[in-house]
Amino acid sequence: MKESTLLKKYGLKDVSAHWNLSPEELQRITVAKNMGKETSNGTLAINTGKFTGRSPQDRFIVKDNYTADKVWWGKVNKPLSSENFDKLQKEVVNYLSGKELYVRDGYVCADPRYKTNIRTITEFPWSNLFVFNMFLRPDEAELENFNEEWLVLCAPGYVAQNPSEYGIRQGNFSIINFTKKIALVGGSAYTGEMKKGIFSVMNYFLPLKGIAAMHCSANVGKNGDTAIFFGLSGTGKTTLSADPNRLLIGDDEHGWDNDSVFNFEGGCYAKCIDLSAENEPDIYGAIKKGALLENIEFIEDTNIVDYSNTSITENTRVSYPIDFIKNISKPSIGNSPNNIFFLT
Repeated sequence: MKESTLLKKYGLKDVSAHWNLSPEELQRITVAKNMGKETSNGTLAINTGKFTGRSPQDRFIVKDNYTADKVWWGKVNKPLSSENFDKLQKEVVNYLSGKELYVRDGYVCADPRYKTNIRTITEFPWSNLFVFNMFLRPDEAELENFNEEWLVLCAPGYVAQNPSEYGIRQGNFSIINFTKKIALVGGSAYTGEMKKGIFSVMNYFLPLKGIAAMHCSANVGKNGDTAIFFGLSGTGKTTLSADPNRLLIGDDEHGWDNDSVFNFEGGCYAKCIDLSAENEPDIYGAIKKGALLENIEFIEDTNIVDYSNTSITENTRVSYPIDFIKNISKPSIGNSPNNIFFLT
């Protein structure tokens, strides 16, 4: 545990900070706090509460001198003033102060030329486990000298009162401030808000360097032939990329420069609806201790997962480190793609 004084630069006061805890310790704390339950094979299962998916209507980008002429404003990219962001950031910091918090240092972009360090501070231990699974994991030497380029503050328990005073629609929000380099999440425990917030950051910066930022999965054959799979959520990107005869590069977010395709992430975030060992053996086998199941249900009076149960949501999910899949590309980089698939 590092001294909470290290977090004072973010305005956080009197916090008990747990820094870069192991997945085992985060799982132990989650179960001890009655915030999750272990399945029959030891996988941690949690419930994200009111929000079981992202809330795109409550996603904002700070509109300031830096972003005003660079962002395509409209239905997708909703503007928020710097003043309102500062007020919400202060509210979230005050809310998190005095609490037990979980800090994770990681990075995105497997290609070292584009590596971007991310520090994430979460209210819940299992949110921190999700970040461990999904972002790339620095080694001990990198952690010793870690300096973040971006900060993620995740406070699911904070709900904005009188949201119109802050220029937002309702009490929850996901906001990106490109000037301050902060992603602020409040009022929603859905872990995908953190993941997609950082994808939005990459989607902004990488094209400025001539690199395509893509919502796709990717794998590579034995002869170095790379394939990428585009498609909306649920169309099969994760399933098709986890091919036992090909090496997985990644299942969701990639960059494409002049000569390669590289994964942004260090893990996979797969849908679990109707999952079976017969139909999706690689994903099914990756659900073990260290993975994080979201919003699943159990067979009655057991801790055996019922993957067909949609009583909470059809968007049941699991996150796991990419090395939980046997056939992976190391590092998560492939040649420019030979084949591009659009899944409908």
